[in-house]
Amino acid sequence: MATDLEHELADLLEVASFPPPQAFAKTAQITDGSVHEAAERDPEGWWLEQATGLLDWYEEPTQSLDDSNPPFYKWFADGTLNASFNCLDRHVEAGRGDRVALHWHGEEGEQRAVTYADLLGDVQRFANALKDRGIGRGDVVGIFLPMIPEVVVAMLACARVGAMHNVVFGGFSAESVRERMEFSDAKALVTVDGARRKGKTAPIKASVDAAGIDVETTFVVRHTGIDTPMGDGDVWFDEALAAADAQCAPERLDAEHPLFILYSSGSTAKPKGILHTTGGYLTQVAWTHRYVFDLRPEEDVYWCSADVGWITGHSYIVYGPLLNGATSVMYEGAPDYPDKDVWWDLCERYGVTIFYTAPTAIRACMKWGPEYPGRHDLSKLRLLGTVGEPINPKAWLWYYLVIGGKRCPIVDTWWQTETGGIMVTTLPGAQATKPGAAGTPLPGIAAQVVDEQGEPVPPDTQGLLTLTRPWPGMLRTLYRDDDRFVSTYWEKFGPRTYFVGDAARQDEDGYLWVIGRVDDVLNVSGHRMSTAEIESAIVSHPKVAEAAVIGQADEDTGQSVAAFVTLEGAFEGTDELVVELREHVALRIGKLARPKRIIWSDDLPKTRSGKIMRRLLRDIAEGRELGDVTTLRDPDVMAQLQGRVQELQAEE
Repeated sequence: MATDLEHELADLLEVASFPPPQAFAKTAQITDGSVHEAAERDPEGWWLEQATGLLDWYEEPTQSLDDSNPPFYKWFADGTLNASFNCLDRHVEAGRGDRVALHWHGEEGEQRAVTYADLLGDVQRFANALKDRGIGRGDVVGIFLPMIPEVVVAMLACARVGAMHNVVFGGFSAESVRERMEFSDAKALVTVDGARRKGKTAPIKASVDAAGIDVETTFVVRHTGIDTPMGDGDVWFDEALAAADAQCAPERLDAEHPLFILYSSGSTAKPKGILHTTGGYLTQVAWTHRYVFDLRPEEDVYWCSADVGWITGHSYIVYGPLLNGATSVMYEGAPDYPDKDVWWDLCERYGVTIFYTAPTAIRACMKWGPEYPGRHDLSKLRLLGTVGEPINPKAWLWYYLVIGGKRCPIVDTWWQTETGGIMVTTLPGAQATKPGAAGTPLPGIAAQVVDEQGEPVPPDTQGLLTLTRPWPGMLRTLYRDDDRFVSTYWEKFGPRTYFVGDAARQDEDGYLWVIGRVDDVLNVSGHRMSTAEIESAIVSHPKVAEAAVIGQADEDTGQSVAAFVTLEGAFEGTDELVVELREHVALRIGKLARPKRIIWSDDLPKTRSGKIMRRLLRDIAEGRELGDVTTLRDPDVMAQLQGRVQELQAEE
């Protein structure tokens, strides 16, 4: 029997679009389309105005975009500034040092209120600790930490001295950390004694040691208090701070000075080191954080539930909120520990007004049921956001109804690690939202849906999403790999059209509906992972001869990992080996990359030239009618694989 909630959701599914709630629109900072019009009249001039209005500069830039050498674009190149100063010093100097920057909440209920003055003090000391060890402009510092305030301190200390931070998601394996430290030639690593997840503690420093990570200095944060091996070159983080000078003047850096590297999965087994610079990136994240979320720093409590190890955490946990002087919530734990209402408990406890999360999390909350948010007073929420993947209309409406109480606009944001900041969404006080649609390009952003030849397609026709104008927060290159930067993003349509890699359609109102990836990159719970990287991890197991990985539609995670695996010699596929391979992948890459489904195969569908036909594997996994198999070296392979998948489905 359908519940009242189910009836209301069914009724709302008939509504095509939702205008800004009247009460919200009355006080919103942007209430009409004039900002889009102003930006479109003079995009470069408009961005320069935002840069000088939102940031403090030592030398203000006089030029906006330098497009003399596409696709190696530069922004505000004659200006100088410092990211750490903009995030901290200027707020403290303006008398806002006592404002809480982070309400940190530990997994076991610990609480810390970290003010802007607190952060500035620790950042200056850790910046000096880096300098004392010879780390400065142009050096790379790896950061492998859980969601604790020290991760923010480490990032901003790097920015203060001109070093690039290279943050690795805390859920990745130590092997992934080692690989990323080697790729970036990191001089130091900041890590932790242990990390907690759902009541268990993992020995992080010990696993880092076992992986053989070669850096000059490893700073170790005392977090869980577990016994921790310390060797030559290892330094306790708190002792390094205590020994360092309290004052550290920020370096005056060119706008194009590298700010950070963040490794993202690509279509080969080698991760891509996406490089962002300072002035353009800060401009875009400051503007988008302020106006997409309609932020009022004096009143709002903002919470982005992502992890700092992803670009969402960089842009909308660290840099965007701190640039704007916001008060944020940072939570260490999982959304269902100690119970499935922990998020809503924290929203009530800290008076959260703006909440930004992933569709995967919303779908999990739907599955758990409305009784969990129903335990708590969520009336202070005034805006909701989603990030990481397209959201299906039913999940959007549940979020709108159950969490937002029909009074909160939802900003469904599309962007990438490469774009640096939000590119497509609705401005909540000015534009209607459509469940399932990301929205329109933001002011100063130009996007187009095209066919394979780069020609625009008609409205409501699926095509390839492209960005047709440079934007300030764009990646500048792939670290130490300019050729791959060009071939990955600019080769398909030329150096003035950025190929996103997503399929999309644009409706008659100009709203973009992003469909998903067109290359071999999976999106699992909003986290992008390379099929080639996972395949490489599986094949590294001594019992595996060959593997092909695809993304399979998944109700909970958007996509899940499905692996077709051929074993060596006389080995047989067993339930025990499934567990062994999944854990092997977790060790090599991280738990998110573990295949949800492993299908044993004597052979894989290949063309006569030996190319694996992943399109056909997707058809099998999804139960679709097979496409053309006449080009296969051995068409009989398909019947065998179909039988295996059907057997597996019957068991599940």
